[in-house]
Amino acid sequence: MTPPKPEAAAALADQLHSAAIHLLRQLRKEDDASGLSAPRLSALSVVVFGGPLTLGQLAAAEQVKPPTMTRIVTGLEKDGLVQRIGDPRDRRLTRIKATTKGQKVLAAGRARRVEKLAAAVRVLRGSELAELTRGVHLFQEIIGSMRAPRDRNTT
Repeated sequence: MTPPKPEAAAALADQLHSAAIHLLRQLRKEDDASGLSAPRLSALSVVVFGGPLTLGQLAAAEQVKPPTMTRIVTGLEKDGLVQRIGDPRDRRLTRIKATTKGQKVLAAGRARRVEKLAAAVRVLRGSELAELTRGVHLFQEIIGSMRAPRDRNTT
């Protein structure tokens, strides 16, 4: 199978980019029910799936400066969603860990987003579902090919 011409690949990439942004915007509306801001939800997600993390690691993952992340973590901590724990190997370090409440808030948000998307998927016919399934697999392959080698080892 011949690869697409560069202009065809660029046009498809543009459509995929736009579709992904629109999908995420639609699903993000479900996050309002959590009562958390987008930055707090994002940071909580990183901690739940990648934690416990140092403040610096979390700031780097979220691409913000440490003072900004300190404010976000302080808010999450006040809400009982994360806690700071000492590092047993290096007492100078503090790690941010999700609490059970934080994990439940994140899981509930994900469930709301998945249900909204599932409702839209349920109207598809069998052949359309098969196409979408194949498209999702291709999308995952594309994402995998874009990751840095270090990232590929951690997922």
